[in-house]
Amino acid sequence: MLTPQGLKGKQYRITGNSYPRLGRPPKRSRRVLALIGAVLALALIGLGGVQLWDIFSGKGKSASAQACATPSGKPLAAPTEAAPTAPGSATAPIDPKAVPQPAAVTVNVYNATAKAGLAARTAEELKKRGFTIGKVGNAPAELDKKVPGTAQVIAGAAGAGASTLVGSVIAGATSTADARTDTTVDFVIGDSYNALLDETQAAAALALATKPVPAPSSTGSC
Repeated sequence: MLTPQGLKGKQYRITGNSYPRLGRPPKRSRRVLALIGAVLALALIGLGGVQLWDIFSGKGKSASAQACATPSGKPLAAPTEAAPTAPGSATAPIDPKAVPQPAAVTVNVYNATAKAGLAARTAEELKKRGFTIGKVGNAPAELDKKVPGTAQVIAGAAGAGASTLVGSVIAGATSTADARTDTTVDFVIGDSYNALLDETQAAAALALATKPVPAPSSTGSC
């Protein structure tokens, strides 16, 4: 005698190949399953609501900023483009309108090397380019044999444009400022100097030195 589950305690005798037809599971089991399904559905709805709240409340932006953080934990800065400068110059690009014509620029040419006559030859080349030549001679003691590069271009604040123009005619020149109030420029020849750039190269260098700097972008991605 067997009492299969769902037959409400009734006993049936199983003979041959005939089996009693089982009834539906108890209603209590169906209620438990329905309750579990409802709880899972509510949990999913609640999770979706939390994510939407984070997005609309701005918390999602914080998560994005953390994703863009450096290994030190600091957010990455917005990408910017490096400011172009004249060859060897540490100064920022200058307004093209502030660059005078060569004839308006007085250049003092000084030789800081042991090569005799270099200042005179360089002054002649600058004169051919249209510059007005001032003093020509050996460099002062504080610069003599102390300019390792091609040249050092020195001017005051009023001669910033003139300094940019002079610096564009020689590759690798460095530009420095002093306290002079006029627009004259000192061209101090260094140990690595060989010759001035040709006019095409000088024009390209001047265009680079006066190229406008694009404004930094306020947005960016990792």
